[in-house]
Amino acid sequence: MTQGTEYSTTSVSLGSGIEDQPLVVGPYTLKSRMIIGTGKYESFEVMQAAHEVSQSDMVTVALRRVDLKNPDNNLLNFIDTKQMIILPNTAGCYSVDEAMKVAELVLELGLPKLLKVEVIGDEKTLMPDPLGTHEVTRRLAAEGWTCMSYCSDDIVLCRRLEEVGAAAVMPLGSPIGSGRGVLNPTNIRLIKEFAKVPIIVDAGVGTASDCGLAMELGIDGILLNTAIAKAGNAVAMAAACRDATRAGRTAYLAGRMEKRMYASASSPLKDF
Repeated sequence: MTQGTEYSTTSVSLGSGIEDQPLVVGPYTLKSRMIIGTGKYESFEVMQAAHEVSQSDMVTVALRRVDLKNPDNNLLNFIDTKQMIILPNTAGCYSVDEAMKVAELVLELGLPKLLKVEVIGDEKTLMPDPLGTHEVTRRLAAEGWTCMSYCSDDIVLCRRLEEVGAAAVMPLGSPIGSGRGVLNPTNIRLIKEFAKVPIIVDAGVGTASDCGLAMELGIDGILLNTAIAKAGNAVAMAAACRDATRAGRTAYLAGRMEKRMYASASSPLKDF
């Protein structure tokens, strides 16, 4: 898939009358609700294999960590741009100025105005800087960028990012690379309830079940990297997370049963 390619927005039938719409972020329409990354893999070849089995059509790349001076050993050579949209990100940026320079690099490489915005506020916890992220999003959105803004699970902050033009808001499930899953599902639900743009949980996913549980909250998508890259078998984990993401979305659309205080027989003797 070439950069900027749009898919059909035709709804997808899941059977039994359940219909789902594709994930749309700005001008991009995605088949998959799982976005994956490029860091921490044992080799570019393993990364490429995991990407293929994931069936994801968007991959995030930290441009500051790409060795652009070594074209023969560049991770960009291992990304199938016919199948995947490259989502550059500002990982490793600790200031507004640093993030804005990455945006300039995106344009120098001839990529579209698409960026995952993240400004780190604390070196030890790697928690995002809310003020910096807000400012970069505001500036770039005003210049016509499609901003996918990574932030904490703060309900008000997510709303403010949307107000200044974020095309998607990406609250963390738990600290990046922690593998602890979604620690505050109530906030994630409320963020989604108030939002008019896609909500994509980013950071903290550790395994396939975390993908399913996150998607059952009703969010629009999920971004994960370490859960796949650092698994014992990255390719197998990519497949597991792919299937769990789909299952979680389908479960959300199907609607879970009502929780009960007391037991209810699965095979009642009356009221068939």
